[in-house]
Amino acid sequence: MRIRPPGRAAAVARLTAVTTDAPSGGFLHIVVGYDGSPPASRALDAAVRLLQGRPGRIEVVWVAHLSSTVMMSAGAIAEMEESFSELEPEMRDQAAAQLDGSGLDWGFERLQGLIAEELIAMATGLRDARPGQTVVIVVGSSSHATHRVVGSVTVSLARHSPVPVVIVP
Repeated sequence: MRIRPPGRAAAVARLTAVTTDAPSGGFLHIVVGYDGSPPASRALDAAVRLLQGRPGRIEVVWVAHLSSTVMMSAGAIAEMEESFSELEPEMRDQAAAQLDGSGLDWGFERLQGLIAEELIAMATGLRDARPGQTVVIVVGSSSHATHRVVGSVTVSLARHSPVPVVIVP
């Protein structure tokens, strides 16, 4: 005979089925972290699948991040900012090609700063500006082995985001 700890039945009864259904009639705003990499492309594909048949919008967000070594030199900062300006249309075009034919409402935004912080700021800004709408962040999982040990954008988002985060393998 197997003895179950007290309260286990109550805990099981409280479990909620998880679905991909948006709240009834709810607008779904999806913030996708995008940098043109294969994980980011998978995240954008997942966002498209999540939004199909629902009212909503995808915000494709590229966060141009300056490393700490670049931050030490004013000349390096200027050079990187120029590079980011040159890359922005390429990122937008790549996202547009991926979204072409989806029929979904979407936008592209370039931000600058720490990636997780900027994605969270974008998502919370949307949530606060539109009470009652569901806002979700969708990102691809990192393919770098070191991120499993020292952390990554996805780990930071999972720990600090006040809105739901979907991490796409």
